[in-house]
Amino acid sequence: MLSSLWYSERARSLTAQTVLLAACLAGLYWLYDNAVTNLTARGIRVGLDFLWRPSNFPISESIVAYSPANTIAWAFVVGLANTLYISAIAIVLSTLVGLVVGLGRRSSNPLTSGVTGAYITVIRNTPLIVQLLFWYAIATTALPGPRQALNPVGGVFISLRGIYLPSLHLEGITSLLWVGATASLLTLAAGLIYRRRRGLAVTMLAAITIAPFVLALLAFVAGGGRAAVSVPELTGFNFTGGMRLSSEFTALIIGFVVYTSAYIGEIIRGGIDAVGKGQWEAGRAIGLRDSQTLFHVIIPQALRIIIPPLTTQYLSTVKNTTLALAVGYPEFGLVVGTVINQTGQAIESIIIMLGVFLTISLAVSLFMNWYNRRVALVQR
Repeated sequence: MLSSLWYSERARSLTAQTVLLAACLAGLYWLYDNAVTNLTARGIRVGLDFLWRPSNFPISESIVAYSPANTIAWAFVVGLANTLYISAIAIVLSTLVGLVVGLGRRSSNPLTSGVTGAYITVIRNTPLIVQLLFWYAIATTALPGPRQALNPVGGVFISLRGIYLPSLHLEGITSLLWVGATASLLTLAAGLIYRRRRGLAVTMLAAITIAPFVLALLAFVAGGGRAAVSVPELTGFNFTGGMRLSSEFTALIIGFVVYTSAYIGEIIRGGIDAVGKGQWEAGRAIGLRDSQTLFHVIIPQALRIIIPPLTTQYLSTVKNTTLALAVGYPEFGLVVGTVINQTGQAIESIIIMLGVFLTISLAVSLFMNWYNRRVALVQR
């Protein structure tokens, strides 16, 4: 019996992995016990009870409601929401700009190819933090004051204090609209899965997707809800009304999009170039224009090559959001640093931060891996 186990490669592998896992857990427990003992000896409390204390510090801007009277746990939620917000915007815009850059790099026009090539070379060889500081310096020093604000389009003002845009102001039970929008997104996801498996007309998919939001909108109006457009206006020394994009947020988004799009552009260019030239010739042979061949023949094949490195770039974008503290934008890392300075709970805060970024990265990886399997040549 023992000899058969000894000569079993699976049994030896399982035993080795079990021993290694036990050693890692024992090491982690020793580190935890040693840290707790030393901190307790120095009068530093260990635990997560600090999360329910009032935060007592401001957060300059957030996409959810916040005040210093809220708990530290809610401050973490606010920082996390800001991180997810800038990550999503940076990823979407960088992908769109990167597609343009990648196609421009392949252009037969020497000027277009040369400009995009220079753009990629310069941006990829400059540290991201330097670029963020550069755009922040422009946003805070090179732009005019509020009274001399740039007005490129009616209702849009650009000044040292940020970008002011018209906004939609809602009065009433706005939660109905959020519920309707969420239900529409879930319906769209379910409809896409059903359409792939059993087939579903595009018009029917569009109808069932928009239906939850339309019903929520009707309920909002029936409940006395109203909507009005708020346009920014110069009042005294500043603008009132509308929506404000702060200098920190603007510099951060521009810096991320410029930096990340250079990498994504090269990824897309490499993926397209990896598709055989015979595919282009086949498209021309059946009467397709080059643009039709590109989007209907080449890119669907190039996605199998593009997605794996693109996943890595998306993960890097999420992790690079911690550099937002260089321009003063209150993302999750900055909130964690402020909490550590105020409470001294460094170990717990860092562990929470590690867990949050690990969860986000795993979620992005799972989604991109799922999509990679969808576009694979051979699906299991």
